[in-house]
Amino acid sequence: MASLGFTKAVYFAILLARLSTALPAGSSAALSVTASAPLPSNSVQIASSSVPVAASSIASAATIVEPSAATSVPIPAVSGVSTVSAPRSSRPSTSTASAPEASQTVPYASDDPNGILWGPDDPTAPQAIRGSLGATILGPQDVYIDKENPDLLAPPTTDAGSVSNAKWPFSLSHNRLQTGGWARQENMGVMPLATSMAGVNMRLEAGAVRELHWHKTAEWAYILKGTVQVTAINADGQNYLATVSAGDLWYFPPGIPHSLQATADLKDGAEFLLVFNDGDFSEDSTFLLTDWLAHVPKEVLAKNFQTNISAFDHIPAKELYIFPTEPPSDDATAVKSPQGTSPEPYTYALSKVKATQLSGGSVKVVDSTSFKISTGIAAAEVTVEPGAMRELHWHPTQDEWSYFIEGQGRVTLFASSGNARTFNYQAGDVGFVPASFGHYVENTGNSTLRFLEIFNAERFQDISLNQWLALTPPDLVKAHLNLDDDTIAHLSKTKPTVIGPSH
Repeated sequence: MASLGFTKAVYFAILLARLSTALPAGSSAALSVTASAPLPSNSVQIASSSVPVAASSIASAATIVEPSAATSVPIPAVSGVSTVSAPRSSRPSTSTASAPEASQTVPYASDDPNGILWGPDDPTAPQAIRGSLGATILGPQDVYIDKENPDLLAPPTTDAGSVSNAKWPFSLSHNRLQTGGWARQENMGVMPLATSMAGVNMRLEAGAVRELHWHKTAEWAYILKGTVQVTAINADGQNYLATVSAGDLWYFPPGIPHSLQATADLKDGAEFLLVFNDGDFSEDSTFLLTDWLAHVPKEVLAKNFQTNISAFDHIPAKELYIFPTEPPSDDATAVKSPQGTSPEPYTYALSKVKATQLSGGSVKVVDSTSFKISTGIAAAEVTVEPGAMRELHWHPTQDEWSYFIEGQGRVTLFASSGNARTFNYQAGDVGFVPASFGHYVENTGNSTLRFLEIFNAERFQDISLNQWLALTPPDLVKAHLNLDDDTIAHLSKTKPTVIGPSH
């Protein structure tokens, strides 16, 4: 047995000597082999020498092999090959090597401040500077427009890529002036992004009439000031008459003939917003009663109405569109129809609906579940208090046409693929958010922000980012966003909708 041990020792000495001549010098790693260690059956080739080593004992090159209690021979490690050690029979390995900690796959999001840099009432001329980026303006400047649009002149660093313009002020629209009122519109001609809806801002003096007419599209309206008497008739000969006030709505399906007349409840008459579910709509392409009859031979008119042709001697030669007349009486009622009145009202008293109060404001939702005839347009009236925001959300399949009634706000549209852009809005502005674009609405002023969210849809729908994350497995959320447990625990399982100021 002593002879066998000596033979093994000699054998190992020969192999180690041969290996030392084949290995490069200068390596700081060491190879420890115990002279009495048994030969392993599973071996690997290192360099060109046939050195039997345990394949399972290859460790990290950064791991230093501890010397054994028995005689050991230090040998330089092969360059580019992890340190190798023969198994020791005298004691177990003390290595604590483990998988490296998970590391970020992309850089962390920037902490650069991206707040509003100035407001419309700021006394100084705004400059195209945010932090260390940008420079002053040396050429001509429209200071008023720049003051109203700080996030266009000096965008947040989170903006990127390209997103089409999503803002149109009615103040930039051509205004059609008539005796008794005016009308101005927004459509694809001025905001090409808004392909699914268009709007008209209309004013009628007390008693003035938007003449009897109809449209190929549905007409939805929100009264801004005053009161309006509306009339209509459906295909079954059932008629309708009602008076609606500020904050109330009307809706006429495509093809339903109707009229609008401002009452004298407000001495200046009324102003309202009209929305149509077609981005290419033009208020100048309406089917008007006077326009039609001016283009029908009077002989045909006499035959149609079974009367003398002279009855039409004084019909207008062209459309009236808007014209003045006496205000309607307060007790006006619909003409008695043998077919009865419309079974569904064409008006809705949204002003009398109690708003849902939230931590940062309020919301009223109206769609076909509450205003049954309004099957083509749904809406929400939202208020956001100073410092609060309409939460991060999106609408799955519905474009959003927005109208800002009072206050100041900003909206960032996330268009996917790294594209995002921020817009600023004031009272009288129109906004547009394509379906599925992520967005929020933040109050950036010192007073209540009030606006309308309007959709070319039967039902109002949105998806809350907060609620989505709260109802997703926490480990999955943490793996995506590196949020801590406390933050995840505070996610809301119900929609916050309008969130109060940060604490």
